[in-house]
Amino acid sequence: MRPLTDTTPKPLLSIGGKRLIEYHLEALARAGVREVVINTSHLAEQFPAALGDGTRWGVRIQYSYEGPQPLETGGGMLRALPLLGDAPFIAVNADTFCNVDFSTLPREPVGLAHLLMVDNPPQHPNGDFVLRDGLLHDEPTPRLTFAGVGTYRPELVVTHTPGVFSTVPILRAAMAHGDVSGAHFRGFWTDVGTPQRLAELDARLAQTRA
Repeated sequence: MRPLTDTTPKPLLSIGGKRLIEYHLEALARAGVREVVINTSHLAEQFPAALGDGTRWGVRIQYSYEGPQPLETGGGMLRALPLLGDAPFIAVNADTFCNVDFSTLPREPVGLAHLLMVDNPPQHPNGDFVLRDGLLHDEPTPRLTFAGVGTYRPELVVTHTPGVFSTVPILRAAMAHGDVSGAHFRGFWTDVGTPQRLAELDARLAQTRA
């Protein structure tokens, strides 16, 4: 996303007159979520300045600073656990855009996690995991792409050594035991990973408002 992210963290980039992360905050608030933890690293000081304590969305925002080096999905999740508590929680990649109704996610996953999957986008044609009978499998085909939205139990990462690590190998190990469920989300979703996709999304939202 450079040069845009040289001065602005990706979740704070504006589309359709709002910051990208604001769409998630609004959707979480509509689903009844009241406590939000935002992981920060790159240009971390901009997040509290832009979003405050969450009052304008009817939520309470706390910030978990990962340090100057991002801790990846697993490390960031583990670092945030003291703020998240012992119950299952929703995690959302802030650099995606979707119209997911977060209230449809299970409050108590059957196993260690429940992930939303989407049809494979052009930039990720091979997908990530196979969804079959409500469970996710680490198999070659036919794969769907992880949407960056899921419900997790703290037990998924709580015993891991703190530091930089991804949830992917942990999820794959859990899948081998039938401990990761999933659902196929067929609404609108996009990975805002390039300036071009950001501009396309901005144009789409402008059309919607027109």
